[in-house]
Amino acid sequence: MSETPSRAIRLFGTEQPVTPPRILRAGPLTAELEAGNLRYIRFGGIEVIRAISFIVRDRDWGTYDPVIEDLTVDERADGFVVTYTARAADAAQAFSYSAHIEGQASGRLVFSSRGTAETDFLTNRTGFVILHPIDGVAGERVEMAHTDGRVVEHRFPDLIDPVQPMMDLRQLTHWTDGLRVACRMEGDTFEMEDQRNWTDASYKTYVRPLALPWPYTIARGETLEQAITLTIEGNAATGASDAPVTVAIGSPTGQVPPLGLGLDPADTAAASSVASTVSQIGAAHIICHHDARRGHDEATLRAQVAFAREIGAEPWLEAVVTSVDGFESEIAALGKICEALGSPFRTVLVSPAPDLKCTLPGSEWPPAPPAREMYEVTRRAFPEARIGGGMFSYFTELNRKRPPTEALDLVSFTTSALVHAGDDRSVTETVQALPAIARSAVAIAGERPYAVGPSAMGMRDNPYGEAPKENPENIRQAMNRNDPRQRGLLGAAWALGYFARFAYGGASAIAIGAPVGAHGAVAAQTGLPQPFFDTAGGVYPVFHVLRGLAARKGAELLALDISRPGQLLGLAIHTGEGTEVWLANLTGEAITIAPDFAVGAVARLDADSFAEAAKDPAFLDNSKSAGGEPLTLDAYAVVRLMADRAS
Repeated sequence: MSETPSRAIRLFGTEQPVTPPRILRAGPLTAELEAGNLRYIRFGGIEVIRAISFIVRDRDWGTYDPVIEDLTVDERADGFVVTYTARAADAAQAFSYSAHIEGQASGRLVFSSRGTAETDFLTNRTGFVILHPIDGVAGERVEMAHTDGRVVEHRFPDLIDPVQPMMDLRQLTHWTDGLRVACRMEGDTFEMEDQRNWTDASYKTYVRPLALPWPYTIARGETLEQAITLTIEGNAATGASDAPVTVAIGSPTGQVPPLGLGLDPADTAAASSVASTVSQIGAAHIICHHDARRGHDEATLRAQVAFAREIGAEPWLEAVVTSVDGFESEIAALGKICEALGSPFRTVLVSPAPDLKCTLPGSEWPPAPPAREMYEVTRRAFPEARIGGGMFSYFTELNRKRPPTEALDLVSFTTSALVHAGDDRSVTETVQALPAIARSAVAIAGERPYAVGPSAMGMRDNPYGEAPKENPENIRQAMNRNDPRQRGLLGAAWALGYFARFAYGGASAIAIGAPVGAHGAVAAQTGLPQPFFDTAGGVYPVFHVLRGLAARKGAELLALDISRPGQLLGLAIHTGEGTEVWLANLTGEAITIAPDFAVGAVARLDADSFAEAAKDPAFLDNSKSAGGEPLTLDAYAVVRLMADRAS
């Protein structure tokens, strides 16, 4: 392999091509046509709807990738019309449908579909899904029209709603930037869920209430007809801007929290083989996962603890409680095992095995140990440890099943960026939802601190199906465990944005990724595809972000105001040597920034430096004079700036 890999490998870790969306225009109305669906519907440059999609899902909530044929696009100055046919199928079943999309310069847009099951078709959801954006919408007024014609004034949730904030819907009307946006949904009953639960940057309105049985069967020959109509009125305020992104440093706002990593026993041997490199991250803690159902025992714990000590990190225990009736004896036995290891764990997190799977709103929770008693038993088994609880799955499950926090010392949860969608923009947009998760976590935890992780772009478990996708094809897709972007610059940019959001959101500790493997930072032989790194070895771009942030533990965190946080994110840190500003470009395009401070030096991680950075764990320690030139960040680039300002 060449010394410098392709740009696709450098940015995304995969050669998988991506077809760019087609921009549809009708006067001030624009929308992106992507795989037969609409994204980023704007009027006068203002985003009014994030997406309208006709989706077909299987019984495990997986979304079919339909084969689209007979696509026609007719565009005029005052309107556009799109038509196509599509087929969603696997070896057992098939569903075919036709779509008609029409947009007008007046602000009217209609997306209709008519579909027929070719076979009996088992599905959890088939029909339209509408995404409302969260920026400028969260906490704001909305008018709900119900299926019986009643109209009710309401508000989009500010704190994240654990269930369905709006139900029995026919139309939603909201106001944004001087526009009135009415979304009418016909063909079935719709309801909404707060997708920020899963870090999606949207409120999702979907067809068919969850209270109805699922999966359900669309009988062979049965036909579905649905339509979504948008009516946009008013004069838009200022829309998109091509001006540089402004960055301003503010006042002190806390301290940089400690950064940790997660460690699955299956990866311990591979991690140990590159321990000297992993140790250079400087992780404060290693979260040692333990699940007796997977054969984890004293030997796996001993190996995990040894690895944590080898890299100078404090071991935390993350223990799945597998028994219901015998949970007391199980936890007591685990305490004895850890005592025999020298009681290495000063933080112990516990969660019952049934809570690793999703229980949908309105469904009955499966049997599990009583939470308060489980925590009390854990405290007796680990008398010198902090006891943490919450969810080893995702924030969604924590929000829906809240622990008795007074029985805990800290509350924990994880997230994944790949629950609902796998495209690049959906992944990077997930960091937009994190401030709401942080505020909601504080509300749940009350007087207790909250800790995040180990989180990653990819899924370590799948609460919504049998398992995450192992992805030997090394492609972008939802529900990947192994996602190629973990090894690309996009993964580094996402990690910086993720850490920044939760650091400013008050997290007491943040664990991102793992030493090696699907969520790793260092190349090692784990059986996963690693283009370029399989031959070259070294460290992934995310390594440099983790190393830099871990070294700033306890430093003064300064507020950072960024004019377009959907494109650029970061954090400002006052160190003993001055003020550092870390920034990540979260887009696939170059952006220019305009800081309100003089930049003395720049360390840059981007496509041009990818290969060199892979070979040098200390690469971002090297900075160069800014030279007074405009500061432009290439796609998914990360920079560390030294600010020339008064201390």
